[in-house]
Amino acid sequence: MDAYRDQYATVFRNGQRVALLGISVDPAPELASWARDRGYQFRFLSDSGGAVGRLYGAYEEKYRMDNRTLYVVGPDGRVTHVAAPFREIDPLAYENLKAAIDRVTP
Repeated sequence: MDAYRDQYATVFRNGQRVALLGISVDPAPELASWARDRGYQFRFLSDSGGAVGRLYGAYEEKYRMDNRTLYVVGPDGRVTHVAAPFREIDPLAYENLKAAIDRVTP
């Protein structure tokens, strides 16, 4: 998640016309504390039961947690890009993500 924070201005346009949401099965108080401690500029949502992860196919029943799947959702609410899994240590992954965001955001 540090890479998202560090590239927020370029990849996510400093939040201008782009919303970045991190969804996790971790409890809300833990997510809030972690996000505050790390200085993240975006929101985290707690999905403790894994409902959102199941809906989008990102929930790993065996481990009872979400995998690192990344979705770009356009202004019309449709998923326009899926990176499954998202390879957060690969610089090319962020180039592809920025291109996917640029395609759906004026």
